[in-house]
Formats: sequence, C-alpha cells, structure tokens
Amino acid sequence: MNAPDDIVADAGAKNPLSETMLAMDVANMLRREPTLDGPDAAARLAAIYESIGMAVPETALQDGVAAHRDRRFAYTGAKPGFAATLAGIYVGRRRWLPATTAIVLMLVIALGGYFLVYKPYRDGQAERARVELAETLPAEMDSLYGTIFEETKVQQASNDAAGIRDRGKAAAQQGDRDGAEAAVADLTNIRDTLRQEYRLTVVDRPDAKWGFWTFPKDNTDATNYYLVVEALDPDGKALSLPIPDEQTGKTETVSLWGIRVPENVYRAVEADKADDGQIQHTLVGVKDFGFLEPAFVVDVLGGTVTRW
Repeated sequence: MNAPDDIVADAGAKNPLSETMLAMDVANMLRREPTLDGPDAAARLAAIYESIGMAVPETALQDGVAAHRDRRFAYTGAKPGFAATLAGIYVGRRRWLPATTAIVLMLVIALGGYFLVYKPYRDGQAERARVELAETLPAEMDSLYGTIFEETKVQQASNDAAGIRDRGKAAAQQGDRDGAEAAVADLTNIRDTLRQEYRLTVVDRPDAKWGFWTFPKDNTDATNYYLVVEALDPDGKALSLPIPDEQTGKTETVSLWGIRVPENVYRAVEADKADDGQIQHTLVGVKDFGFLEPAFVVDVLGGTVTRW
C-alpha cells in the first residue's frame, strides 16, 4: 500500500532540515580541525563519515564546507558598547542583584535616618542654642540684675551686677555661650550672697582650734594672728562658704576658716578662753539680708585662710 500524499510531503519537508544539520556538523568539524580544510575537503570529510558508518550526501558536504569558509554557522559575539554592557549586566543579575539591593536598602535607611531623624535633631539643637543665646540667657541676666537691684542695701552689689550683666549680654551677642553662662552664674552668686543671713562666731569646741598664729612667708619677722570662725544661719546650722586663702591664692568652699585679726583681738580671745575654758564673747560679725559682707564687731585685717 502506498503512503498517503500528505505523509510523503511531510517526509520531503524533513530532508532539507537533515541536510542542513549535516552541513552544520561538517562546518563544525572543519572549525575544530582546520587542517581538514583544503581543495579536497569534501572528499576527506566523506571518508571520515564513511569510517563511522554515515553516508553524507555530496550536497551536504559541499554546503558545510562553504558554510565553514564564509562563517555562516560561526558565532560572533556582540560588539562592545552600551547596549552590550547593559545586556551583560542584565544576564548576570543573579550575581549582583542581591548585594546591590542590600546596599541600596542600607543607603536608603542611612539617608532616611539622617534627613528624617539626625538632621532635624541637630537643627532643633542649633535653633534652641540660638534662642537661648539671643533670648533666654539675656532675659535671665536682666531678671537676676533686677532682683539684685531691688534686694541690695549696698550700692556696690548693683554696680557689680550691672557690669556682669553687660559683659554677659555682649558675650551672648558674640555667640560666646561660656561667657554668657558665666555671667548668669556670677549674678546668681551675688543674689544668693545678698540673701544670706548668718552670725560669724569664733569656734569654741574641743574638736577644733579657736585660733592660731603663723609667720608670713614674705616677712618672717612678722606674725599673723587668726581666729577660727564659722557662719551660723538663724537656725544655728553652719554654712559652707567660698573663702579665698591668702597663702595659696585659691578659693575653697569650707565651713571653718581662719580670719586674720590684730594681735590685741587675738590676745583678748585667748584670755577669755583661759579664764574658765570657754569663750564668752564669740561673736565676730553679723551678715544681714541685702549685704555682701558681714558687719564686724571686732577689728579684722581682712585676710583669710582655709588651711592651717
């Protein structure tokens, strides 16, 4: 029985494809073995194919040789260029995409943190500092000066406060925060000093000296006499005050210190103590509200020491 016409037609359609495949194989063999190429290339290739049991049509051999020579089946890579570079990047995306995504995400988080959190925070700090220098600190200086002016009973306090306030405001205008804050601290100290009330008394108890004498370093022929004193508030509590030491030049906050007095005052207290073991007249001075210094009831020479 003869095959239907459509099957014969289909078989005929496959022959060109088979010869094309054979021609490609021939071209590939010549590419791998260039020494086979020559005038008798087709004959030599036919012998090779026959040796492995394949009968290759002459047309396939000639077509394969021709294809090899004009590089019909040869692969030609893409020429370097922008499009080729993009294509290469796209093809290799599995290698670079995860790391690139992670880096981009880190950059987004970092930039977001900077612009959304850190920068607004720093800008806010800068603005607060500006407002503090331009408004808050000068206003605090004015307020402290006003309090000092109203509460002082000595002109020196208001004069000192005015000078400190003016210097502090000038520092604030120049952006000198330390200078402005120092002015506020000095004004606060004057205000607090004016508000203090205490009695300055000679110490008279077994655990402390009541007085002592020394030879000054710059004049060993002289003698300095000191009474050891303390400041007692209206409730009888000893205060700690900043006291300059005339021997060291330093200021220390202490509750006991020595105040230099004439020899006759020192001897009077010494005699009082020797009389019955107690000092009857311990009062040295009184510090009232509104004053910077105590009013002394005995003669003093002004010098003080914090260590002996």
